[in-house]
Amino acid sequence: MVRLLITACVALFGLGISLAAQTQVQPAPAPAPAPATFSPQQVQQKLGVFVYPAHHQTEAKQNADEKQCYTWAREQTGIDPMAPPPQPAQTAATEQPPSNAGKGSVAKGAAGGAVAGTAIGAVTGNTGTGAATGATVGALGGVAHKKKAQKQAEAQQQQAQAQAQQQAQAQEQQRLGTFKKAYSACLQGRGYSVQ
Repeated sequence: MVRLLITACVALFGLGISLAAQTQVQPAPAPAPAPATFSPQQVQQKLGVFVYPAHHQTEAKQNADEKQCYTWAREQTGIDPMAPPPQPAQTAATEQPPSNAGKGSVAKGAAGGAVAGTAIGAVTGNTGTGAATGATVGALGGVAHKKKAQKQAEAQQQQAQAQAQQQAQAQEQQRLGTFKKAYSACLQGRGYSVQ
């Protein structure tokens, strides 16, 4: 009887460890940023501006002025709108390794079930079968508890990622707005209408 109980507990504990090992996933590394290039049309589209040659500047002159203003605005602001946005700093919620929520639940459930099964078996006169049945039922309960805890942890992580993404988008819009002011001021100073 005792061997059966020990064998059942060891098997269920091994199952719990193998399930815990399978749930840990490593994040993929971020790709390296691509180099920025200048194109007046791409810059205008990225900033959402229209540049009109108010003093009948030629297309070649306008392209040269836009390139010079792009360079000047980049130097003044430290922002290059054509470069990939900076990677947001990871928050504590996204840096944490996968949750250990429910860790050991299978083994705890099996042990608790075995104890309860032994007690029930003692009352009924069949302690060996009661302990094995209790361990099995307890382990199943532990698995269910672990899955619930993992789902909750995943939902919290998804919420934190969504918040971080919204914050990064707001910061990118602010960055582009700052660059747009400098770029527009330069072009207006050179006789262009910028809207």
